[in-house]
Order: sequence, then structure tokens, then C-alpha cells
Amino acid sequence: MAPARKRNVSSAKRTDQSVKAAKIDLSSKVATILQSKKHANDVFDLFEILQSEQDKDVISAVDACSKLFCSLLERKELYMGKLPAEEEAISGGCSAEEKYRIYMRHRYNNCVEMLLEHLSSEVHGVKESALCCLMKFAAGEGQHPLEDLDWSEHYSFPRELIQALVDKLLSKTTDNSLLISRFQEFLEMEDVRYYVMSSIRENVCRIMDKNKGAVVPIYQNNVFTLMSNINMPSKESELNELHGQTRRSMISFSAKHEDWKAAKLNEHKRVFERMWLGFLKYKLPNNMYKKVLVILHDSILPHMSKPTLMIDFLTAAYEVGGAISLLALNGLFVLIHQHNLDYPDFYKKLYNLLEPSIFHVKYRARFFHLANLFLSSSHLPVYLVAAFAKRLARLALTAPPTALLIVLPFIYNLIRRHPSCRVLIHKPSTEDEPLADPYVMDEEDPAQCRALESSLWEIKTLQKHYHPDVAKAAMLINAPLLEQEEDISEVLEITTYELMERDLKQTQTKNIPLEFNTATQLLKKEGDVLGQHFCLD
Repeated sequence: MAPARKRNVSSAKRTDQSVKAAKIDLSSKVATILQSKKHANDVFDLFEILQSEQDKDVISAVDACSKLFCSLLERKELYMGKLPAEEEAISGGCSAEEKYRIYMRHRYNNCVEMLLEHLSSEVHGVKESALCCLMKFAAGEGQHPLEDLDWSEHYSFPRELIQALVDKLLSKTTDNSLLISRFQEFLEMEDVRYYVMSSIRENVCRIMDKNKGAVVPIYQNNVFTLMSNINMPSKESELNELHGQTRRSMISFSAKHEDWKAAKLNEHKRVFERMWLGFLKYKLPNNMYKKVLVILHDSILPHMSKPTLMIDFLTAAYEVGGAISLLALNGLFVLIHQHNLDYPDFYKKLYNLLEPSIFHVKYRARFFHLANLFLSSSHLPVYLVAAFAKRLARLALTAPPTALLIVLPFIYNLIRRHPSCRVLIHKPSTEDEPLADPYVMDEEDPAQCRALESSLWEIKTLQKHYHPDVAKAAMLINAPLLEQEEDISEVLEITTYELMERDLKQTQTKNIPLEFNTATQLLKKEGDVLGQHFCLD
């Protein structure tokens, strides 16, 4: 093998040789290196192009490096075991074959370092090529490990390479959402998913502790994007029956592969749980709370070993108020009904979420859907149900029509479920002396708001609402309510635009003559400025 050239592979990008290097036939160069060991130094020609300022040249060099080092891995021509220093190997008593393997192993490490740097490139094509190449290297190391292990007892996985890749994806300064979406393909592999989750947890602990728990918006957004792209298996069989397929696993398995942690669903759940708990224990940006809570009940809690460990996060989110409190209801609902969570003062806090803003938030439909579930039990005390009905009726006085079409059937359903609340409708009163409403709107405790002493006079007022659908709905309270509950799911998502479109379709337009002669201009005087510019035809 020829003596090594003294070149700094991590130096700045070349400028004056870019055109010359770009003309090199990369395919023939790779073939030459693989054909004869005396051409090993030609790998630096690939590295020069890999550091080019031309994006197309870099992508071509990445592809060439991929072919070269994947072939060397497959041929087992990279040094295995603890890698000695390059100078030490050259001056030592190693054989020519061993020196070659050590030399090429160092070049492989140099290539990995440059590819990791390219993950921070401003050009997405370069980043994507580097990512795919690194994952090919990871697959190569998995199939042909660089550590001499007893395959009957151990399993080799390129943990260090995956950790370095995850560290780059979770940048603190660059939004890597697009690159992470490309990486999702590799997360379908069971072993990659398992070790990526471990790497995320380690990275989050290191970065957030270094920043003393302070909010790091870009970094935390990258972390959330990567974690939310992880699709967990739901059954043990989904792991075992797919492990033989290279599409779902990076390494080859022996007969004892079931002893490997990455092959067990419980271990996946444990790592998944520790990853999310490690992320959520730190302070999050306000918009991040919403993103987490939207997917919590469906994509996180079902895959945790102990979902009740999420109670601290949900409680803290519920105390924030506004839309974040509304979204926390989903997770709390799962914990209360599926995991027997005892949450004191839950209905009191739910009652206090009923504010005018509830009709205008993005998650209005979800809130009323969950509130309907929580208030569906026939074992709730009458005073509590009456408090919710009365508070909603009071808020209805200033609510938009789309919200009123939800609120009114909602109140009627509460009364149907709890006949004792009919006293709110049939409240005796005198025609001549108006009664003061004893209901205390500002009272936070539904047990002390005196709702049962009041009446639903607000619905009577809504019978004169300007929107005919609202007035019609409010009129239903004049007659005895049917026992069959109304289905509010059809109106939960209705918008003002849809309401107007529906009204326009129901209205038959007619041409109503206002004058004998139809006007064509505002002013008919010739030469008049208004007549010239405001023509009706």
C-alpha cells in the first residue's frame, strides 16, 4: 500500500480545484480503489469532491462514498475492534494487510464525520443524500459489525452512529422538520426505532440540563417532530413476525433473537415511555403544549407501560387555562375512565372552563364532545348538572349562532338525563313582579352558585334571536322535551360559512321591482364623474 498522503479532510471547502475535481469519473475511481489496495489513497479525491462548493458534486460524491464503504464493509476490509491511532499502526509491527484495514477504517470515520456535517447544510438535497448514506452505513455495520462478537449471544447495532445522527437531527438552531420526515422511513425498522428512542432521551437530558431547563423552541420542536413520527407497534406479534425482513430490521438475527431487547414489545414501551416523560418534564413553549395534547390520548398513552405517570403533565396543562386546558381533557378522560384515576375537583375545574372564549377557540368541538361524555353519567348530583345547564344558558346570551346550535341541544340533553333539573324550566313566577336571578355567575364552586334556585330564562330570551334556526331551537323548551336525546355530533363542526350557505340554499330569491324603470347608473347626467365610474351594468 502506498504511504498515506498528508491531507486535512476536515479543512475548509476547496475553491480553486472544484472544477478539476468535479470532472473525475467517480464510478471508475471507486472501482479502482476496490480493485487494488495500492490505490487506497485515491479516496482523498472523493473527499475533495465531498467538500465541494457545488451541490451536485457533493451529492455525486456522497453516492460514490456510499458504494465504496458499503462494499468495504461487506468485504470485511475495515479494521474490526478498538481502532488504534493511524500513526501508531504505521510505525508499529502490524502487517501490510492490517495497516490497510486500519487506514481504511480511519478514512471511513472521516467520511462519517463529513456526512454528519452535511446534515447541517442549507441545501435539502445535500442533507437528504447524507442522511440516506449514513443509514446505509448503519445497515452495513449492522450486517457486518466492526466489533468481533459472538453472534450466538450478542447482537451488534451501530449505536454510536445512530446517536451522532440523532444529535444532528435535533439541532438547536435549524428547523429540521423536512429532514426528519424523510427519516421517518427508517423508523419503521424495529431496531432503528428502539435505539433512536434511547438516543432521543439521552440527547434531551444532556441538552436541557445544559440549558438548565430553559425553553429552547427550535430544538424542542425538532424533538417533538422526531418523537411524533415514531409509530409504535401495538402487538408483540408485529415485532416477531417481521424481524426476518431487512425492510424492518437492520441486523441479521440468530436463533436467540427473542432474547434481544429490541425484539420485545414491553421493552419498546418502556423506552417509549421514558423518552416522552424525559421530554415532558421540562418546560415547553405554549404552542408545544397544544401539539402534545392533541396526540396524547391517541398516539402516546396507549403505548405507555404506565399511562398514569402522565398525570403530573396533564394536571399542569389543565391548570394553564384556555385552549390548553381544553385539550388536556382528552388525556384526563382516558386516565379516569380506563385507568381508574381519581382526580379530585375535576367537575369543579371543568365548570370553570365555561367562559365566553369557549365558543371561539379552535378546539370548541372537541371540548363539547368531551364535556358531553363527562356529563353523561346519571349518577351525577342534581346541583352539578343544574350548574352546568345554567352557566351555559347564561353564556348563550352572547354566543354566536354556530355555538348556540350546539349549546341549546346540549342543555336539553342534560335535562333529559336528569329529570330533577326540569325545575329550571317550570319555575313559578309572577307576571307583574320580575324576580331577581339568584344565580351567582362569578361563583367558582358549582355547589355554591345557587343554580337550582334560578331558571333558564335565558333560553326564553333566545326565542327572539335574529337567526331563525336559533329562535326555532329555543322554542323547543316551551313544549315537553322528548325522552330521546338529540345528536349534537352533527352540529359540533358547523362553521359560520356553512350556516350561511345552508340558509342561502333554503331561501328562494325573487326579483322585487323597486321602480318602473330599472336604473343603470347612480346619476344619469352625461359627463358626471359619479355617473361615469359607478355604472350598474
